[in-house]
Amino acid sequence: MLAAPTASPIRLIGVPTDVGAGARGASMGPEALRVAGLAEALSARGRVVHDDGNLSGPPNPWLPPVEGYRHLPEVLAWNVAVRDAMSHALRAGELPILMGGDHCLAIGSIAAVAAHCRRTGRRLRVLWFDAHADFNTSVITPSGNIHGMPVATLFGHGADALVHLSDQVPAITTAEIVQIGIRSVDPEEKRFVHEQGLEVYDMRSIDELGMRTVMESALAGVDETTHLHVSFDVDFLDPEIAPGVGTTVPGGPTYREAQLCMEMIADTGRLGSLDVMELNPAFDVKNRTARLAVDLIESLFGKSTLMRRGVR
Repeated sequence: MLAAPTASPIRLIGVPTDVGAGARGASMGPEALRVAGLAEALSARGRVVHDDGNLSGPPNPWLPPVEGYRHLPEVLAWNVAVRDAMSHALRAGELPILMGGDHCLAIGSIAAVAAHCRRTGRRLRVLWFDAHADFNTSVITPSGNIHGMPVATLFGHGADALVHLSDQVPAITTAEIVQIGIRSVDPEEKRFVHEQGLEVYDMRSIDELGMRTVMESALAGVDETTHLHVSFDVDFLDPEIAPGVGTTVPGGPTYREAQLCMEMIADTGRLGSLDVMELNPAFDVKNRTARLAVDLIESLFGKSTLMRRGVR
């Protein structure tokens, strides 16, 4: 295990919008995480937690696509707010947790984290936990929903205004991101992912290799110079245990596989920022998925289910 850095204060950033999604309800995600006790759980881990409420932005107009994008002006406004809030937290020496909201918000979040790494001379590693590759563009998207485009946008393939939210284009490179749990990819999107050379561990890879081997590979080379950013789409999880998402895809990781992912990340001591995305209480059962998300986040911050000496 790597030596952990001094524990930074945690900054909760709520982003109540579903403007990039194809189903309404992710706008309620931040409050569901609060109701599930996220701040209290992290405080119980000995962390200082700040929560100043939610960011503000435009409402969801619920309109059809224009030139391949749904709600581009609104998506841009929310992502500017996210980028600026994440940047402010990182400059203040805090560990930001972005509480979504739909996954289009990762454009602003990761743009801020990547710029922070360039500014501070740290190496970036993004772990993208998701059922979807999110590598569509306005040309190949079947829906125009921008929550299906954030990774492509961060690679420079997207609306000009979104691409240039970053201090550098592209915001990230293939060496800086690993996708885990993928199992739903549109045909043209799949071709584009292969062309770009992304490192992707789909569910067949996890079935064949096992989650431990996948995570060891995803974390290879992480050291004291690394800023580890986790972008966690709740639909990464199997819908049998996490029904509260707008785009359920059967065949996802089990509870124990997800716990192993989080515990192995915690073991590195390098977690520097986190997105929790696409939690949709409108599809949930008594806030079950939010409670599970909080449980997994606790593991990211050191809670362990293991009965080993020296493990708490």
